[in-house]
Amino acid sequence: MTAGRPADARTPSPAETAVRRMLDLLAADAPAQELAALPARSRAGGAAPAEVEWIEETTEVALSVRRVLDQYRRRETELVALFDTAGDLAGLRDLDAVLRAIVRRARTLLGSDVAYLTLNDPVAHDTFMRVTEGSVSAAFQQLRLGLGEGLGGLVAQTARPYASTDYRTDRRYRHTGTIDDGVAEEGLRGILGVPLRLGEEIIGVLFAADRTPREFTPDAIALLGSLADHAAVAIDSARRMEETRTALARLEAANATARAHSEALHQASDAHDRLSRLVLRGAGTDEVAAEIAALLGGGVAVHDTDGSELARVGTEPVSPATVALDASCSEGRAVRAHGVWTCAVLAGAEPLGSIVLTGRADLPEADRRLFERAALVTAMLLLIRRSVAETEDRVRGELLDDLLADPSTSAHWDGGSLTLRARRLGLDLARPHAIAVLDTEPSHRPRLAAEAARVVRGLGGLAGTRHGHSVLLAPCDRPGALARDLAADLTRALGAPVTVGAAGPGHGPEQLAALHAEALRCVTALHALDRTGEGADIADLGFIGVLLGDRADVGAYVERVLGPVVAYDAERGTELLRTLHAYYDHGASLSRAKDALHVHVNTVVQRLDRVAQLLGPDWNAPASALEIHLALRLHQLSRGTGGR
Repeated sequence: MTAGRPADARTPSPAETAVRRMLDLLAADAPAQELAALPARSRAGGAAPAEVEWIEETTEVALSVRRVLDQYRRRETELVALFDTAGDLAGLRDLDAVLRAIVRRARTLLGSDVAYLTLNDPVAHDTFMRVTEGSVSAAFQQLRLGLGEGLGGLVAQTARPYASTDYRTDRRYRHTGTIDDGVAEEGLRGILGVPLRLGEEIIGVLFAADRTPREFTPDAIALLGSLADHAAVAIDSARRMEETRTALARLEAANATARAHSEALHQASDAHDRLSRLVLRGAGTDEVAAEIAALLGGGVAVHDTDGSELARVGTEPVSPATVALDASCSEGRAVRAHGVWTCAVLAGAEPLGSIVLTGRADLPEADRRLFERAALVTAMLLLIRRSVAETEDRVRGELLDDLLADPSTSAHWDGGSLTLRARRLGLDLARPHAIAVLDTEPSHRPRLAAEAARVVRGLGGLAGTRHGHSVLLAPCDRPGALARDLAADLTRALGAPVTVGAAGPGHGPEQLAALHAEALRCVTALHALDRTGEGADIADLGFIGVLLGDRADVGAYVERVLGPVVAYDAERGTELLRTLHAYYDHGASLSRAKDALHVHVNTVVQRLDRVAQLLGPDWNAPASALEIHLALRLHQLSRGTGGR
């Protein structure tokens, strides 16, 4: 017996040794070449042919596991890179800096020789080279592609991604001399292009290209497409910020002209600067209104285009007179009417709202100009707020679309990614949430979508449009109450009936698609039941809800309809349920019911009187009778199946 080895120990077989070595290599994250070499080593070590064959099959399985682990690791790295990219882009405000950051990150993520970006020119109906990274050809950097020309022109025209392993020999695309010369001078072979999309608008194309033939995988296409989606939002934000800066620059130029014309306007320009600084450091409407009121020595109220109050300082509630507001819009000046001054808040010819000044019988020219300047600054503030709100609503709407996608039919559905995206927007999907589907007359639907977005901000949820209906996702554990409140509030806001179907509560992103389908069935049922303008969830629809709901709670339905009768029988040992069964089973006939029960007809009448006391005097009305009869059947069925 060998020292240190138990008497019953045996020497591992070559197959066992190979498997142990294989597991050690996987655990150590060894290169795939070491795994692939195991069968040859076992063969050289004297393993039997059958064992070698088994080791080869096991090695293939281990290599497959290694490939899956590598794929998961690569996906994780790409997602981290995308999130880092989104953060980097969000911090940029200059359009050129945003574009350079996009192409630089595209080149890095895809490991390509060159990355470049073209922007569409709606006037020339083509797309032109805007930014390149890794390019050495001046001709290539100045290319313009007509829509449909070359790979990039086709992407810009069709809004679909296209890839070519070797563009020089790829005849699927419309080649032109200018494009081919530029591509040849740059030495490009493999090219991938994806659209930069803002909603339905295509603003340009993002490319990655190599100077050798390259087969772009679906993962690479999806990765560049995700980067393009982030990039489009960043480009839009940068453009809007540039527009805001341009508007501010124009206002500052107007100040300089006013100071040159008259020293008397110094106070107005100084006040304008103060208001502008307030806006630029992120002040709200209330702060700006308070500053205007202090400068002019009166009360100030700021209103939206629909007349709703945005801020009020030093005055009772007051609304702009329609005649004065129309005159201010057409003249571009402050107008006095009904004892108050009104100035329209405009962005060019577009009305954004109004400012009302009270407590001033008259305004000297300098103060009047100051009031009008205040309207310009307020316009800038409202434009910034609208830009931020539109961008946020777009991002939230895209997240809602992804959350409502059916996990069973969406190949790229990722609950973890959706949960993380929701958390970045302040939503905890682990809490109970409800889905509400809103419907109104077609002419009011755009207004309903805007009102829904406003309401959902207060609820801390998401809003969007899906299949022609406004959809809300909100933290809530009582969907029926949410639906009723929404229907009442939005009907008042629109002045037209708003019907709301709700479903929930649900926990986690994987339940939301089913809740959306249930809420849609609920709003359809409300219309069919002639309950347009009301709000409800499936449980509020009675037996209709039992039929329509995916998660119908039969026990809760029976308890809601028959609970008092069931409790009465249980407490007193009476036979009210049995009497109701006999009454309905015999066509609501007292005489036939008493025969079936073997009691006097007066006993049946007394029992039914007791039912009326428990369920209400209209218990035998057609609608209530249908509910009660169905609940009796379900109660009998649940007792017969052990309560399931």
